[in-house]
Amino acid sequence: MNTNPLKQIVAQQKAGNPVGIYSACSANNYVIEAVLKRAKVDNHVVLIESTANQVDQFGGYTGMKPLDFKNFVYEIADRIGFDKKRIFLGGDHLGPLTWTHLPEKEAMANAEELIRCYVGAGFTKIHIDTSMKVADDDPNTRLSDEIISKRGAYLAKVAEETYQELLKKDPEAVRPVYIVGSEVPIPGGATGATVDAGVQVTKVEDFKATVTAFEKAFNELGLQETWKDVIAVVVQPGVEEKDAGCTEYDREKAKDLMAAIKEYPNLVFEGHSTDYQTKYKLKELVEDGVGVLKVGPGLTFAMREGLFALAHIEEEVFEGTDVQTSRLIDVLEEVMLEKPDKWAKYYSGNENELRIKRKYSFSDRCRYYMPDPRVQNAIETMMKNLRSLGGIPLNLMSQYMPIQYTKVRVGELENDPEELVRDRIINTIDEYLYASHQEVL
Repeated sequence: MNTNPLKQIVAQQKAGNPVGIYSACSANNYVIEAVLKRAKVDNHVVLIESTANQVDQFGGYTGMKPLDFKNFVYEIADRIGFDKKRIFLGGDHLGPLTWTHLPEKEAMANAEELIRCYVGAGFTKIHIDTSMKVADDDPNTRLSDEIISKRGAYLAKVAEETYQELLKKDPEAVRPVYIVGSEVPIPGGATGATVDAGVQVTKVEDFKATVTAFEKAFNELGLQETWKDVIAVVVQPGVEEKDAGCTEYDREKAKDLMAAIKEYPNLVFEGHSTDYQTKYKLKELVEDGVGVLKVGPGLTFAMREGLFALAHIEEEVFEGTDVQTSRLIDVLEEVMLEKPDKWAKYYSGNENELRIKRKYSFSDRCRYYMPDPRVQNAIETMMKNLRSLGGIPLNLMSQYMPIQYTKVRVGELENDPEELVRDRIINTIDEYLYASHQEVL
């Protein structure tokens, strides 16, 4: 009754079928539109997640609370005619992440309310993350598995209580599933991204210790039934993006970890930071036991590529005319220089290196500046200018967006600037669909 369909991932994996799902971790409207438009073509399910710093009970950096985010996604679904029943909404890194400056009592109180807001809004995939230290934890001692799991189990209890309250209002509400563990960089990416110290695959003993500690903590709170709804553990399989590349998945290095998941009949792995892996590496991850492939910057990076391509076309078309162009690329750079807080601690190098990273780094810090009013105004100006042409000139489309050019020529894609941007994102989505086989879910 009310079983979460995401449990099918575990069932398929344990039956020997390499089935997973990609998780779009983004609050960008172009990305969400692309995700839903692509899924509509084949009537797929989609998983869309917001993180604890993006969306919380105070609005997060997007200004949205969990219910606002749900409505935001659903409004896009209604606009494009996508069945909302095929949308899974998830909450990522839910815990005291953004309140680590507070003592445990206050930080966990905020985390409790965060969980209530997500589960109460009907989010059905909950990543509980209590791996970070709070103000009164010893800064010189590793946070023990016992403390992490006890805090996590308590939040799971809050989630279960909230779900029971939700059932009173909506008897058809789907039970949430839970993800535990967090052996990955914090949301937004690791700082000092240019220093490559090597990505370490999670040790088998650490993975098993995490599972043991969480199961014990759940049992101690009487959450034996809720433990059955824990479907995945976050581990580091050895993948991470860098400014100008990524650490690719290496089956040989991860073989012991991947073998260990076979000992747990109700669990799969969740892989974070899978951005920029090739579709073949993504396929290997799913085949080896990673049931959830998280992607965020990779999607907004594709969007940024599309927008920059259009900006170059705009400048070419209107050079020497009276038309006031958007100057989108320059405007974005100006805003990032005026407000360096979202990129300065992530990028290092000389001035020219920083200039390139602000625009083109795979960590895609510029995604945080897309909602800025000046940037949005520039995008709107660019779209208006390009639409005045009655279609992007095919010769320039071939130069700057060759894949979209081919689709337009064969009638698969409308010659509209926003459709071209969305389709650039769909190029990336297709890499994940190749790997996940999520059409069977």
